Amino acid sequence: MKVATRFILLLAVLIAIGVGLSVAALGYLGGIFPDPSILKKEYPVVVYRGPKVPVTVKFQKARPTGWISLKAVSPRVLGAIIVSEDWNFYQHKGYDAFEIKEAIRKDLTTGHFSRGASTLTQQMVKNVFLSNEKSLLRKAKELFLAIESESALGKSKILEVYLNVVEFGEGIYGIGHAASFYFGKDAGDLNAREAAFIAMLLPSPKRYSASFRKKELTKYAAKTIRAIIQKMEKGHYISAEERDQGLSTLLNFESHRVDDGSELSVEEEAPNPEPANDDEEF
Repeated sequence: MKVATRFILLLAVLIAIGVGLSVAALGYLGGIFPDPSILKKEYPVVVYRGPKVPVTVKFQKARPTGWISLKAVSPRVLGAIIVSEDWNFYQHKGYDAFEIKEAIRKDLTTGHFSRGASTLTQQMVKNVFLSNEKSLLRKAKELFLAIESESALGKSKILEVYLNVVEFGEGIYGIGHAASFYFGKDAGDLNAREAAFIAMLLPSPKRYSASFRKKELTKYAAKTIRAIIQKMEKGHYISAEERDQGLSTLLNFESHRVDDGSELSVEEEAPNPEPANDDEEF
């Protein structure tokens, strides 16, 4: 891409973000935007009406059936999701400046908006309060509400809400439902490999759950699970023994080990899993 084109695109991005944030701020101050602090008093419930109908979220004061508290979730699940989705979750204030910079760099290189930079906080905000619309205005709203959520709720509440509303497959919302559906277990009983599988689903759960439907990991799934397990040990979420066990055992639906084409030893730095191209099999 020519320098002039990059400059024009960057300028357009910065102007759009600036306008978007201004609109977001005005909307919030004017009472148009939701107040994230509602999550301190009420629970969000995902309403699923079928694959062709967009999901909606309703709020209720009573604890929903199936709601899983953070302390009831396996630490291995927390580690797997954090290392694969948002390594700096406990350090940032709702957004990751480095990831935003990398997203802009890639967008400038490709000439279109191709890379996301959402933290777990931003993902929670999107799932609870916003739509899946791909626009700078929606991203501006997401960023604004993420910063507000960090201030109003704190990390533990944000992570708990996220885990109870995020999608893990067609009609499968929340870590409790996912643990039961895929492994017949409670969310607190998942081992390292099962946790890595759950985390592997998140970028595109409907597509990535193909491994479960086929009862065999795809090459992409096997390689990503290996990478997540490696990173879990690097981040001290599991022990070296659990890492080795996670790399050597099979999930309950696997009949045999799939060659993921990886020669990584357990001592090597595991790569950050990236979604495969749209035309690849998941």
